Amino acid sequence: MLEHVELFFKSIFIDNMVFAVFLGMCSYLAVSKKVATAVGLGAAVIFVLAVTVPLNWLLDKYLLQDGALAWLGEEYADYNLSFLSFILFIATIATMVQLVEIIVEKFSPSLYNSLGIFLPLIAVNCAILGGSLFMQAREIETLGLALNYGVSSGIGWFLAILAIAAIREKIRYSNVPAPLRGLGITFIITGLMGIGFQSFGGMLTGGDDAAPAPEENTTVEVIEKEEIKKEELEEKEVSYNEVIQK
Repeated sequence: MLEHVELFFKSIFIDNMVFAVFLGMCSYLAVSKKVATAVGLGAAVIFVLAVTVPLNWLLDKYLLQDGALAWLGEEYADYNLSFLSFILFIATIATMVQLVEIIVEKFSPSLYNSLGIFLPLIAVNCAILGGSLFMQAREIETLGLALNYGVSSGIGWFLAILAIAAIREKIRYSNVPAPLRGLGITFIITGLMGIGFQSFGGMLTGGDDAAPAPEENTTVEVIEKEEIKKEELEEKEVSYNEVIQK
């Protein structure tokens, strides 16, 4: 359970797709002018990541890895289809994006029109493919952890685009210097937000290098060591005085 909680918060804040590895920046910058549009695209990204990462984990586990085909028989144990990873991962992502596009167009035509070309472009959003590739590179062990990683990575991207959209809506009424208006101030705000998100790393790393708790007999040991040092000093003084007298 602790492993799931750690992966969840780490994927959202510390390893955020936007602020840690700068994936999905095109959609992040282009569709973050209005909160309503950002919410729609962010929800679509969460859905696609939540579905594609576990599906690609299954493909990688039982089809692509070296020896993954052993379940078909011993004669297939030596096959390695890892060179097909990109093709199959992108095919899975494209299928899910088409499903999302059909659902959004059916139930929310206004959102579909506002997202425009960026909805089908989720298929080539590097954050979506990055989720599956990071899952593969980190060798996530179980399907549950893969699902957790997909959902939490999507939530992290959703929070990033939602936060910048809310700030950009408010900043329209601010007196921003002319050279920084538009993408200039957006990049500055993104950098500051990235620093803020990275600060959550202390939640998972704090206390690891902390000093061990003192034992009960620590005070007694210190007192005994001090007494031994005093006795040694007294003996040295006595021997020194004897040498002087002689």
